[in-house]
Parts: sequence; C-alpha cells; structure tokens
Amino acid sequence: MTVPLSVLDLSPISTGSTARQAIRNTVDLARNAEAWGYRRFWVAEHHFVAVASSAPTELIALIAGATETIRVGTAAVQAGYRTSASVVESFGTIDALHPGRLDLGLGRSAHRIGQLRSPGAPPAPAPPRPTVVRDGVVVPPPFAPTQIRDTTRLAASLEALRLPGAEPLDYARQVAEIRALLAGTFTTADGIALHAVPGEDAGVELWLFGSSGGESAQLAGSLGLPFVANYHVSPGTILETVEAYREAFRPSARYPEPYLVVSADVVVAVEESRARHLASTYGHWVSSIRSGAGAAEYLDPDTAPPLADHERQLVDDRVNTQFVGTPASVAARLSALRDLTGADELVVTSVTYRHEDRLTSHRLLAEEWGTRGSRAR
Repeated sequence: MTVPLSVLDLSPISTGSTARQAIRNTVDLARNAEAWGYRRFWVAEHHFVAVASSAPTELIALIAGATETIRVGTAAVQAGYRTSASVVESFGTIDALHPGRLDLGLGRSAHRIGQLRSPGAPPAPAPPRPTVVRDGVVVPPPFAPTQIRDTTRLAASLEALRLPGAEPLDYARQVAEIRALLAGTFTTADGIALHAVPGEDAGVELWLFGSSGGESAQLAGSLGLPFVANYHVSPGTILETVEAYREAFRPSARYPEPYLVVSADVVVAVEESRARHLASTYGHWVSSIRSGAGAAEYLDPDTAPPLADHERQLVDDRVNTQFVGTPASVAARLSALRDLTGADELVVTSVTYRHEDRLTSHRLLAEEWGTRGSRAR
C-alpha cells in the first residue's frame, strides 16, 4: 500500500538570487504541492546561512494563507532558542485563521551545539563501520558532528540567537511545557496557572524530530507522539533511530501505535542523466555546511567545478544516499526505504539551482508515487 508523501522545504538561495526570491519560491512550491496531492508542507529552521527559512513560524503563516487544505508545519522549530510560551502563542495565532492544519515540529539542534569539538581541535576519526546496503537502501557509516572542521561560526551564531546569559531549558522539560500550554494545564514552579492566549486548545499537532536513537526518539516514543527520523540528514543512524522510537513507544490517546515519518533527499527528472546533472552540486552545498561555514548559495551545475577529493570524502554519505534519477527509479528506492524502516509516511526535500527544476522534481515524483487521493487518514 502506498504511504503518503509530504514535502520538506529549506528555502534555498541559489547563486545570484536573493532571500526574497527564495521565500517566494517556497510559497509557490507549497501551492503546487497541494495541487499535486502531497499531505504536508514543512519548512526547516536555519540561521545566518544562504537559506531563507530562518523564521519558520512566520513562513508557515504565509504558506497557510496561500494554500487551502494541505497541512503546514515546521521541521523543525529549534526550541532551545525561544521560550515555550512564544512557540505556543505563535502557533496559536496562525491556527486562529487556519484551524486544524498546523504541525508543530520540534528539534533539539540548539541543545547540541555544545557537543561539537572546540575550534582548532583535530577532527575526530571517521567511524569504522563500513557502508552496508539493506534491501536496496544505502546505510553509510554515521557522520560524527565532531568531524565538522571549524565550529567558530556555529558558536557565534548560537551567541547571536540567545539573550546574554540565557541557557536553553532541558529539552524534555520544554516539550512538557509546550504540551501543557497547548492543553491548558500549565503551571509555574510556584503553582500559578498560566494560559497561552492564543494557543491553548489550538488545533496544533506536536511532532518531534531526530537524527539518532537518543533523546528525541526516546522522548517521542515515551510520550506517544509522532516522530520524524532524518535519513536525509543522518543516513548512517537511520536504523537505530527508528528502533529507539519504536522500543520507547507508549500508546497515547491520539496515537495508539507508533507513527513514523522518514525523510529523504531527492532529485527527479525525466531522464537519469538530467537528474544526475541537476544534483551534481549537492555535494558542494553539503560540504559548505560540514566545513562549519554554513550552507552556501546553491551552485549552478552548468558552471560549478568538481569537488576536491577532501571535500568529497566529507560528504560521501550524503551524496550516496541522495535519491536521484527518473520518477520510476526514485519511487522504487523510496519504496525500499519505506519497507526497511516501516515508515507510515515519507517526507522528501529537493534542492536544485533552478526553481523550475525543483518544481518538476516534486511533480514527477508525485505523479509516479500516486499521492492523489492518499492524503486522508
């Protein structure tokens, strides 16, 4: 049975373009994704880099206003940068005009910056585990965040995003606060009841996102929440991530059974050679991220030079697990990913230099996958 397909968009900025155009492209893609039958349209959160999704709650408000039925959400709000009340009130405000359509995705990237190596420290050795292929799905060695060459820029970004002296709440505590504010059961440490207006009783669905079998996966399972396993970010940890979520799962009123979404990065074109050409600068983009400089402008495949050997080694796991090809070949590989992970839904992201190529990629995949009519659950 075909599982639903959704879209994750990063609002990428191509060389020579602008953040303004990237946001317009995202809204245009959302309109088309709705017409093509995708179930959800999610946007990421990134700061101080060449992607325009730095304010995801504001962006989903624009998308919700430009569409009619598709679910819209964040993938994910980095909770460590803001208070629980500000998150719930923002979503409650959007829900007031677009009730029952919002997915509040939470991630903990903001809590993990301290785990990265100090500037100037030598890179950690690559994990020894070899690449394996399971049921046609490539599972490479895990990429360790400590392999990022220079964390100076990450540290500076973190400092700029937080008020002086502020520290993020414990992640589990913040998830508990957000759930309580949505449910109208929040009380302070002194026992004072506070109510988020708007926000309380909003028709917002809470999701947790994770790239490992650690806290996010286990917390989502223990709370009976839906969970997104980020294969497109961390393909080497997908199996343990999925297993940790399922092992920790406890039924909830909304989810008596686990509900798992798995992500994948795709580029689809009518011809295999065309798809390969369009995806040929993806490695450059990932290399800019893993160098520590942050996502650069997306390069034109017609003019970009090939990756240097050391750059290619840094990004091999992501390049080798990108789903590139014709509609039939990409759909077949996505089916294998679904079967391997037992995903209830897949979410795809597609980054290309030209917006029209990104539209074509999503359209061809939707037509091949047969998403029309599969949205209802």
